[in-house]
Amino acid sequence: MHKVFFTNLVTLQATAQSAQQGQKLNPWELALNASPVVMAVLITLIVMSVICWFIIGAKLVRLQQATRESADFLDEFWNPELGNRWTTERIEEIYGILHRMRRSPVANVFRAGYVELARVLGSIQSSSGKNGHYTGDIDNVARALSRAIKSESTNLQNMVPFLATTGSTAPFVGLFGTVWGIMNSFINIGSQRNASLDVVAPGIAEALIATAIGLVAAIPAVMAYNYFIRRISVLEGEMESFSNDYLNIVRRHFLTR
Repeated sequence: MHKVFFTNLVTLQATAQSAQQGQKLNPWELALNASPVVMAVLITLIVMSVICWFIIGAKLVRLQQATRESADFLDEFWNPELGNRWTTERIEEIYGILHRMRRSPVANVFRAGYVELARVLGSIQSSSGKNGHYTGDIDNVARALSRAIKSESTNLQNMVPFLATTGSTAPFVGLFGTVWGIMNSFINIGSQRNASLDVVAPGIAEALIATAIGLVAAIPAVMAYNYFIRRISVLEGEMESFSNDYLNIVRRHFLTR
C-alpha cells in the first residue's frame, strides 16, 4: 500500500513539473498572441524605434561630415601663411574650394556672404566706380549671412525633433498597452470566476511587454536627441562666430568709405 502511495505521489509530482514547464510564459509567444489593441501598440512602438535608429545613424554621419569639413574650411580660411592680407583674389580662391566642402555649414555661410558681397561690389562699381553707402551695403551682407545661418541650422535639425517626440510619447503609448492588457486580465478573472495565476499571469505579462518596448524605444531616442542638440549647438556657434569675423573683414577691407 505504501509503495503504491509513494509511486502515485512521484507520478503526480512529475506530472505537475512537466505541466509547469509546458506552461512557462514565453515573451515572444505572448507578443505574437497579444490582443489586437496591444499588438497595434507594439507595432507602433517598433516602427517608431526603427525610424529613430535610422535617424540616429543618418545624423551621426551628417554631423561627422559637417564637423570635419567645417574644420577643414576654417583651416583654409584662416591660413596663417597669408596672414591678414585680405584681397578679392584671396576671397575668390577660398570660394573656389567650396565644392569639396558641401557638407560644411560654415562653408555654406561663407558662400552666401561671398555671393552677396560680389553682388554689392558689382552694383557699386557699375553705378559710381567707387564704394557706395557703407551702412546699407554691410547690412545686405549681414542679412545674407543671417539667412544662411538659419537655413543651415534648419537642415542640421531636420528629423531630430522626431527623437524628442519618440522619447516623450513612447512610454505613454506603452503604458496605454499595459493598461489595456491589465484591463483584459481583470475581465478574464470576472468571466471565469477564477483569480489563479494561470488566468492572471498571461494578460499581465502581455501588458508589461508593451511598457518594456516603450522604454526600449524612448531611452535611446532621448539620449540621441540630447547628444545631437549639443553637437548642433556647437556648429551653430561656429557659424555665428565666423559670420561676425567675416563681417569684420568685409567692413575693413571691402566696404570701407
